Amino acid sequence: MNLEQWQTRFLEYCRLQKNLSEHSLKAYQRDIDAFLKFLKKQDGFVSIENITENEIGRFFIELYQNKLSPKSLARVRSSLNNFFEYVFKHKGILANPVKLVKTPKVRSKLPEVLDVDTVSVLLNIPLNSEIAIRDKAILELFYSSGLRLSELSTLHWHNLDFNQALITVTGKGNKQRVIPVGQYALKALKNWKPLSLNWNITNDSFVFISKRGSQLKPRSIQARIKFWAQHQGLWERVYPHLLRHSFASHVLESSGNLRAVQEMLGHADISTTQIYTHLNYQHMANVYDKSHPRARKK
Repeated sequence: MNLEQWQTRFLEYCRLQKNLSEHSLKAYQRDIDAFLKFLKKQDGFVSIENITENEIGRFFIELYQNKLSPKSLARVRSSLNNFFEYVFKHKGILANPVKLVKTPKVRSKLPEVLDVDTVSVLLNIPLNSEIAIRDKAILELFYSSGLRLSELSTLHWHNLDFNQALITVTGKGNKQRVIPVGQYALKALKNWKPLSLNWNITNDSFVFISKRGSQLKPRSIQARIKFWAQHQGLWERVYPHLLRHSFASHVLESSGNLRAVQEMLGHADISTTQIYTHLNYQHMANVYDKSHPRARKK
């Protein structure tokens, strides 16, 4: 098979076997397409069996010269590595050439978080309109349960269990998880539900809808959060993932239970969740002061 045929097989495998999201599939396709385009520009275009680390290396040099960031280079390398690993495992090549090529290291960046007082100011929305009631429910649910933007946008009413104070969401890789919902979020959702059913002009049961009666899209949700941050007099740039970070940091600081936070966030690997431990040195210091026999003078 040629490169294009292997690409088609790989993307089908990612879609059907790995259940990757459309966003991830498009990223894979974009990165592999860029590599194919690069190869076709070279003199003496090589078949997939003859691709070596030399072709891979020259491709990354070109990307680097085009000012691609280290983070983007790392993503492209990951895409090509997964692709060639798939071809290697299916006997299309003798070795994965990407393994021999390194890209610049990406500096790990600590996530931004809002402190508890700032979150309280943000969530103290005056309920003087139907849109304010809806937006209050959006903000409360983001902070209460640490949802991703895509998860909140596609949420249906049947995903909510008001009696058990639980919510079922479908995250990355179509994996479902069940998360607690706090009492303030539940109250905000109960206030919003009759208005939502009133606004809805479709057969869908999306929780958050626009005033036109259709599903509220992610871009609109981002715009509403930005609006309320400014309306409430906050200087910080507030966005959905910032509320998710704040949720994770505050729960971890209060409980110290990294595994529970991992499950609520839907992280496949606990190392992804561990970044929040770096934000909780103050909590760690307090625990040390209270528990260590020689932490403080008598």
